[in-house]
Amino acid sequence: MTDAGASPHGGAAPQRLLPDEVHRAVAPGTALLRLETTGARQSLLDGAWWPRSRDVEQELPPLITALTEYLGPLTRVGLDASAWNRIPTRLVVDDRVVHLDSFPVGDDTVLITRGDNDHFSLMVVPPATEPEAARTAMARAVHAGNVIRAADILLAELHRPAGPPGGTVAENDEGPGL
Repeated sequence: MTDAGASPHGGAAPQRLLPDEVHRAVAPGTALLRLETTGARQSLLDGAWWPRSRDVEQELPPLITALTEYLGPLTRVGLDASAWNRIPTRLVVDDRVVHLDSFPVGDDTVLITRGDNDHFSLMVVPPATEPEAARTAMARAVHAGNVIRAADILLAELHRPAGPPGGTVAENDEGPGL
């Protein structure tokens, strides 16, 4: 499921809210992804991704498929080696080879390369994150003009006290809900 806020061909795409039980409610093989809605790319992050696990071979293909549909063919994906289980050097996704780079950087991001030198940075929300914290963190990451690093967004949201049990999640002013 993507929530890009605007279609790549212009015009508004419908906003889609992620259900509280999102990892169970969304079909396997679907990327939980949110992209910045402006073409200016002035923010520190271009989007946010919420994988279900740390299994690269299971989680990356749906992400690559979704991003290819929106951005065009991708050539490389850079991952934090300390955050993922076994990272191969390449994957074949939709009959295209995508090279994987891994570095022990601990920066809570995935770096996507389109073409030779066009990079997109996505914040990675840890798989076990509570849905409310994930929604808020993802909205902050794609907020136009964001200058906060992924690690700082995640630290702020993942260590915030939870709301009352059974309560509803109010829409925040960080942008549309996920």
